[in-house]
Amino acid sequence: MTALPQAHAVPEQRLDWGPCPAIHYAAPEVRCATVQVPRDHANPSGPTIDITVSRLAARDPSRKRGVLIGNPGGPGGDAVGMFSALPIPQAMRDEWDLVAVQPRGLLSSTPVQCDPLEESDTVAAITTAGAVNRERCDRSNPGYVRTITTENTARDIESVRRLLGVDKVSLYGISYGTLLMSTYATLFPHRTDRLVLDSGVDPALVWNDVLASQTQAYKRRVHEMMAWIAQRDNIYHLGTTPLAVYRAWSAKVAAESGVPPSLAAPPAQVGDVPPGLRSVAQQYIAGVNLTADARARFENLIATLLVPGGVQASSSLLGVTRMAAPERNMWPLVAMRTNGTAVPPKEPAPELVKVLTNLQEMQNLILCNENQAPAQPALIPASVYANYVVGDVFESPGLIYQSGMACAGAPAVTRPVALRNRGLAVQPLQIQSLGDPQTPYRESLAMQRQMRSHLITVGGGDHAQLGRSNPPLDRAIIEYLRTGRTSVRRAPEPPIAASLTDPPRTGIGILR
Repeated sequence: MTALPQAHAVPEQRLDWGPCPAIHYAAPEVRCATVQVPRDHANPSGPTIDITVSRLAARDPSRKRGVLIGNPGGPGGDAVGMFSALPIPQAMRDEWDLVAVQPRGLLSSTPVQCDPLEESDTVAAITTAGAVNRERCDRSNPGYVRTITTENTARDIESVRRLLGVDKVSLYGISYGTLLMSTYATLFPHRTDRLVLDSGVDPALVWNDVLASQTQAYKRRVHEMMAWIAQRDNIYHLGTTPLAVYRAWSAKVAAESGVPPSLAAPPAQVGDVPPGLRSVAQQYIAGVNLTADARARFENLIATLLVPGGVQASSSLLGVTRMAAPERNMWPLVAMRTNGTAVPPKEPAPELVKVLTNLQEMQNLILCNENQAPAQPALIPASVYANYVVGDVFESPGLIYQSGMACAGAPAVTRPVALRNRGLAVQPLQIQSLGDPQTPYRESLAMQRQMRSHLITVGGGDHAQLGRSNPPLDRAIIEYLRTGRTSVRRAPEPPIAASLTDPPRTGIGILR
């Protein structure tokens, strides 16, 4: 890899800490500063952009051990309030300055500003989606969108490290943040102290194959959610078997959208057999399970064709269900939305719409800018069907990227840094949860091999383990941050922190 010149052309700066922009919902004690970095680190004397940095100063200065820089994932996750949004371990709060560098392209870090999609662009947005997105986001700041890459964001972090005046920093990356922080550690091993990789991603899947790797895992996870709800029938009254819960959930999705979902039902159990068929229970169960997937797809297709405007993706319950799959703290919300004890908000807050729109636009850009997984054009018909005919929220994300449709007309502008542990003084720590559909366990082991990290396997299947009040794991993380090592290799599932009966005030639950 060719070393880039140091970005000394940016004028001398200092970090002037003040209140953070309100849109990030950071706690009052979080302070923010704005720094200038080269728009393109390969051209350090060229134009600059603004980057927002947040900091939670170590609560006990006498015990301060250094600086820990975090990223919450995405790509597109808002980093500013990362360390104040979750109940992080007390020792972490006491002993480290907790810093977050808002990735370029996001709000408060020279955000991308994409023109609205014109009605005349509708067909082009399907056939050349990548080109349309890149062009409409490039008009306000020509050339900027091509600099939105993981490597440039890692180099932004290095610029902040120099301004902080510390020789080394520790790093905590979640999900996509594991790619970002591993990129930093690969580029700047001599500036890296501790490295925590929470819910790692397989670098070889970037990016066409990442979402496809999640598809079946999400479906399994929703079935696990329905089993969890069935075990709490005394609370939610939706049935005592996963299939009974599914039927109640499916009816609610159909009521909201006009069509039943295409997600297959979970396996039938003895409790699902009608009384008159108990003598042939096993045959009944085998028949129901054998046809579950085909029946759900067929019924959804027929209804979609016959019901004007009927499309399952318009069901807010279906969308919340997919979003909740990797986060058990949202499972009670799905149950309450299904039984009617929680209702969707009438309209999302404008600030939330602005944040989510910016996230989606930045994510689309970075996925296409550095995609290295070959497209599979043979999947285009399946992608068109899932995305534009039946609106399958589980299959459409993976298919639109894996087929190449998402980045059509927008070839990669760079190749991601080849991640490796090349002389890190301290072995990285990696944390993975069995059953996590967002970063499936098997795929995550590729990062563990490349970075030669010490792996802790956690139960529960939740995505992202920071701030889950899981004492055995929290102790292991702190031990590692303090000493650079831990002998812990397994940790139990964390408790569910959300109320089982009170809907969250936001109406969408706990997001990560």
